[in-house]
Amino acid sequence: MTNAVRAISFQGELGAYSHQACEEVFPGAEVVPCKTFEGAIDAVRDGRASHAMLPVENSTYGRVADIHQLLPESGLHIIGEHFVRVRINLLGLPGATVAGVEEAVSHTVLLGQCRGFLKANGIQPVIGLDTAGSAARIAEDRNPTRAALASPLAGQIYGLETLAEHVEDNHDNTTRFLVTVPEAHIPPRNGRKMITTFVFRVRNIPAALYKAMGGFATNGVNMTKLESYMVGGSSTATQLYADIDGHPDDPAVARAMEELAYFTSYLRVIGVYEAHPERAAE
Repeated sequence: MTNAVRAISFQGELGAYSHQACEEVFPGAEVVPCKTFEGAIDAVRDGRASHAMLPVENSTYGRVADIHQLLPESGLHIIGEHFVRVRINLLGLPGATVAGVEEAVSHTVLLGQCRGFLKANGIQPVIGLDTAGSAARIAEDRNPTRAALASPLAGQIYGLETLAEHVEDNHDNTTRFLVTVPEAHIPPRNGRKMITTFVFRVRNIPAALYKAMGGFATNGVNMTKLESYMVGGSSTATQLYADIDGHPDDPAVARAMEELAYFTSYLRVIGVYEAHPERAAE
């Protein structure tokens, strides 16, 4: 990632897992928390941030549908990816104990990931707006019988103690984030594993999608992600979002993309970037 970092926007409050991703990729950089994904994108478009950190999928809960809808039309371009292991801590006031906690507050998704721990300890789940916001609420309420389920970073920011570490049921739960910027940037091939992300719409001809995908199979190009979604409020206009292994200058990728273009009415590359080490090691 060669683009100069001035500030990074993300959806959520300080201490959110998106904030953690920002800290891991750009340690010490200024961050711009935003209430919505649209807000995080707008912060880059209006110059308040140079980068946006956007979650695109989770290994347990699947795709982040909002991002698939927003990113292609945002004008932003992907320059990198990052994987965050979702480690969930039970955070409480100083002096509180697990035995004394009666309720745990968090986003409904995180509560669902800790059912086993909550049941084993007789703790009632309480739905909060988000994970970091729940930690902030516990710090403000000063009630030792209530705790938050959130990231270790949230505990540090809001002065809470870790009552129990890594209480998630699925210890492989991982969220993939995309690092985005307003300028198009295609890095040169450098011998490392590369990912190309693009969106397209197939032409209105029989078996168009089957034929469009055929070029990747015959050229030996691995497609790691293919998602479809409706566009423009129409039940017939479908756009597809895809990730493939390789760089557009790779001969096999170039041939596959040329064949794809023949069967599409719209095709746009929205990112070419190095694979995260976790993916590259596969």
